[in-house]
Amino acid sequence: METLVLLVVVLFGLRFAGALGLRRFAAWPPCAAYALALMLIITGTTHFIPDGFANTPIPTHADFVAIVPPVVPFPGLMVYVTGVLELAGAVGLLRSRTRRWAGLGLTALFVLLIPANIYAALAEIPFHGAPATPLWARIPEQMLYIAVALLAATPTGFGAKVERQRTTTESLPVG
Repeated sequence: METLVLLVVVLFGLRFAGALGLRRFAAWPPCAAYALALMLIITGTTHFIPDGFANTPIPTHADFVAIVPPVVPFPGLMVYVTGVLELAGAVGLLRSRTRRWAGLGLTALFVLLIPANIYAALAEIPFHGAPATPLWARIPEQMLYIAVALLAATPTGFGAKVERQRTTTESLPVG
């Protein structure tokens, strides 16, 4: 839940900065990209935290391994792979040239992670000492991550004005 709060607060904070004149954040897609990148840098890093940090507020590698469905081979390795993908996606979101592909790739990753969320909820697996998150909360949260990744992948965003530059061949208004 903390990651959801972080994402939403940063997303709206950046958009507010855009409304105040910070041009980089004048549209929703870059705000979504930067907010999601920050969230993924934090969550992706936690995939590599050793079990010795189990008594800290930071989730560890073991916490993620616990929610991997039993049908997935090499759960420890899969946690490392998803951590790398999250970090790579975060870096991709920060560059405008790679943002679209990073957003689409992260969308696919978030879809592929839905079975782990379902498994963890139905098996009532606690995460880092906290009670299991119920399915009714996990799935909408995952859908929000998917929506933000898709928003980050859009070139102009929803409702953005597309302005056409005047060319020299166009006639200027007379009078």
